[in-house]
Amino acid sequence: MERCLIAWFHEIALKGKNRRYFEGALRENVKKALTGIPHRSVARLSGRMVVDLSEAADLEKVQRRMSRVFGLAGFAIGWRAVPDLDKIEEQLWQLVRERDFESFKIRSRRTPRSLPFPSTLVNNRLGDFIRKKSGKRVQLDDPDLTCSVEFVQDQAFLYLDRHPGPGGLPARTSGRVVTLLSGGIDSPVAAYKMMKRGCRAIFVHFHSYPHTSLASQEKVRKLVRILNRYQYYSTLYMVPFADCQRRIVAFSPPDCRVVLYRRVMLRIADHIAWRKRAAGLVTGDSLGQVASQTLDNLAVISTVSKRPVLRPLVGDDKEEIIALARRIGTYETSILPDQDCCTLFVPKHPVIRARASHIEKIEAPLQVEEMVQQAVGQAQLERFGN
Repeated sequence: MERCLIAWFHEIALKGKNRRYFEGALRENVKKALTGIPHRSVARLSGRMVVDLSEAADLEKVQRRMSRVFGLAGFAIGWRAVPDLDKIEEQLWQLVRERDFESFKIRSRRTPRSLPFPSTLVNNRLGDFIRKKSGKRVQLDDPDLTCSVEFVQDQAFLYLDRHPGPGGLPARTSGRVVTLLSGGIDSPVAAYKMMKRGCRAIFVHFHSYPHTSLASQEKVRKLVRILNRYQYYSTLYMVPFADCQRRIVAFSPPDCRVVLYRRVMLRIADHIAWRKRAAGLVTGDSLGQVASQTLDNLAVISTVSKRPVLRPLVGDDKEEIIALARRIGTYETSILPDQDCCTLFVPKHPVIRARASHIEKIEAPLQVEEMVQQAVGQAQLERFGN
């Protein structure tokens, strides 16, 4: 038997005439995820991706990387076999005999016309064979071991462990978005959720160096490296924001400063989005989580962008966000101590119901466009490969 990877997709199978495009993108992303892992071909086979793995392939690494390929509903590391039941009986027993279990079931699937008889016959025959060989009992509900056999066209695949994929759409199939990335918990999770929907995230981080240390910048680089595992190539704009903050502090009342900061940030991100032909902006806002994220404030902040402002966490509570941050691997980095640019000049009692007319009146003498152009011109671009 030849060792192989079998990967399934679900959502992109519903894409109609666009299905071929999404399947092609998924195939390329599987190939990127396997970079450095010995393998031969990556082939599409009747609603599956099948990869022939070398004996030297690190299977734990394969599993880890496949769990980050958006578009995959699930995957298994298994074996390619000859579609002959006599041979499959013996081959399946060779796999099962090394496992510790008390109960098991056979789960077989077949594509149309791959076998001249139904799956139930396969289940009964293989189940009876393994039961007699092992002395273990068949248990259809919640068994210790599930033995899977798939017949696809003129091939057969055996596997014992199926792993869930992340789902979603293949990376980089839904266009570009500019993501405002702080060093906190929320914005990396927001970026992940948009990337899962096929968006390519272009990251923008605002820092207040030299008023703050370089720790926040290095922290954000670590977060981008983690997120880059899901989209294979990323860019990060490091935008100096201290001059903008000083001007806002000098000419505005304390309670409005956070809203003003956020409006200037969105303008800068929107300008970068125009340069990079990105269709939207992404923030980590969660409704009501902090004072600047009330419905009134978010509405006032959003008006300065010419592109839609996407907030994938808007209805999530903090515990939900933390749980996802832990799962995708950003949480431990996000909680490292650092000095965020927005916390540097935050008032004790920020406005929670900002009015657009009032904010625009305060902004009038600030020469906002000049601030935006200066910040964009001073932004440093960094690139992250796979």
